[in-house]
Amino acid sequence: MTADRHGIPCWYELSTTNVDAAQAFYASVIGWKWSAAGMEGFDYRIASSGGDLIAGAAAGAPDAPGPGWTIYFAVANADETANAMAADGCTVLVPPTDIPNTGRFSLLRDPDGARFGILSAEPMESGEGSQAFAMDNIGHGNWNELMAGNAESALAFYGRHLGWTLSQALEMGPGMTYRIFACHGQNIGGMTDLMPGMPGPGGPFWLPYFGANGIDAAIRRVKKAGGTVLHGPHEVPGGAFIAVARDPQGAYFALVGPKKVAKR
Repeated sequence: MTADRHGIPCWYELSTTNVDAAQAFYASVIGWKWSAAGMEGFDYRIASSGGDLIAGAAAGAPDAPGPGWTIYFAVANADETANAMAADGCTVLVPPTDIPNTGRFSLLRDPDGARFGILSAEPMESGEGSQAFAMDNIGHGNWNELMAGNAESALAFYGRHLGWTLSQALEMGPGMTYRIFACHGQNIGGMTDLMPGMPGPGGPFWLPYFGANGIDAAIRRVKKAGGTVLHGPHEVPGGAFIAVARDPQGAYFALVGPKKVAKR
């Protein structure tokens, strides 16, 4: 993993109670194509879009939290980053561990309690990094949002360890500031203080946004496949529309794109 990828979102992982049902749901809603990872003794599924690997899904361990998405961020060295984060108030849930033919990962909770992952990946044969996050691509991760215990201190924490910087602060209402953050000059997400009544599992958490060609149509697919739309469609700065949803097993995610299907 080269230094110019450090801090960039690189993988999305779903912990679920029913892998087959989750696979069918996201195939219907987002259009992902799924395949088995081929890990001996471990049923791990890989989702792809347009030939790019986007996400993984597996049954949660008995001591894992309920169904949910984890966002992984690329790091130059998983051991060094995990140790530095632990010394800065993080809880290490899974210590740095090798993934055969992939790299080294760790799962953590930030000082406010939001779960996330880091991954130091081996170079791909193409020489390119992960394409899981691509803001303009349908079916890819388009945005990464943190509902934080304290967004100001959270941005400072991630800034120290992942190199993020404040790009823009938007006042969304009394006592609510939405902080857009950048990595290597690219806006990659936003964060705000977790407020009462916000949809989510309770407590600070990361919410992945996946690209959809037409939010209205995507909302219909969510409902038809047994999911629940919690918020939206809602227009955001820049003209895109978003919707926050929960899959049938209880994992929260969001969709972003134009309101109507755009001709491509």
